[in-house]
Amino acid sequence: MNPVARLRQSSRVPLLQVVKTAVAVIAAWGVATATVGTEYPIFAAIAALLVVQPSINQSFVKGLERSAGVVLGVLLATAVHLVLGGSTWIVLLVIVLAILLAWALRLTPTSSTQIPISAMLVLSTGATTPHYAVDRIIETVIGAVIALAVNALVVPPVALQPAHLAVSRLARDTAAAFERIAVGLTKGADTAEWQDALETARALRRAQAVSDAAIGAARESLTMNPRGGRHRTILERDVVVAAHLSVIVTRVIGMTRAIRDNATPDLVEDRTIGRIATEVARIAVDVRTLATEVEVSAIRPESQGDEPALTTPIVVIQPNEHHWILIGALLEDIRRVREELLGEGA
Repeated sequence: MNPVARLRQSSRVPLLQVVKTAVAVIAAWGVATATVGTEYPIFAAIAALLVVQPSINQSFVKGLERSAGVVLGVLLATAVHLVLGGSTWIVLLVIVLAILLAWALRLTPTSSTQIPISAMLVLSTGATTPHYAVDRIIETVIGAVIALAVNALVVPPVALQPAHLAVSRLARDTAAAFERIAVGLTKGADTAEWQDALETARALRRAQAVSDAAIGAARESLTMNPRGGRHRTILERDVVVAAHLSVIVTRVIGMTRAIRDNATPDLVEDRTIGRIATEVARIAVDVRTLATEVEVSAIRPESQGDEPALTTPIVVIQPNEHHWILIGALLEDIRRVREELLGEGA
């Protein structure tokens, strides 16, 4: 792979975030210049540059991390300078001490990096200047506060739609996996077809990972976001659906694998297998309905939801002696899927 390609992302950050970052840097520079009287308030600009994040919650965390790192770095550099004086080797000593301090305090990467950077800047540019350390701390706080304010006033977008799409896509793909089972049991698929069905079913794990990541991003975008409100209720609905789908995906993969391992040419002639195929088709209908509800953001009390298409469990008095293991496994998977669709899963 071309190393230069790693410098680029697959997509750009939103233009709104770029504009907010520029506004925050300009405002922090101006306020710090007017307040502290510094001609080049670099610390304020750096803080504003780093604190503007895709969500308000991330901005708040970055502001705390950045401010803590600057304060500790400035205090460390000032203390060492007062005790040991100024020298080239003092700078190296402070860098090592800053790294050890961050390790001892178990600080985040942002704070850990900021401590030695702040200490180096203090020692190299203003250790002998009165009030320099205090001014740099004030600058950093000003930059962080302004960046947080800009991010709060120009509210970041709510990343709810990607979560909707990911969960609904997972539900539709899961429904398609059940449909393949129903069709295969009805027409009598061969081993190669069941192998293809199993590989497709296993691909649901990737879709599930995408869904979980999208839900996490949506939850992050709503944290401390004044536009939350109803969006949080909708997201919780998506979370519940995704939790049910997690179990259902496991079941459809297991069912496909069991059929692949145990299917025989005469399987299609078994009456119980035919009834199982009917139930699996009904499962597919219910899961597809679940996907539609997610897409339209339908939030309904549980008591008002439509009864799933699944009928009462199949009763097998005497299963076929050649297929009883497969029949038992499929019936148990159907039972568990039914519990999830009815909201009765443990």
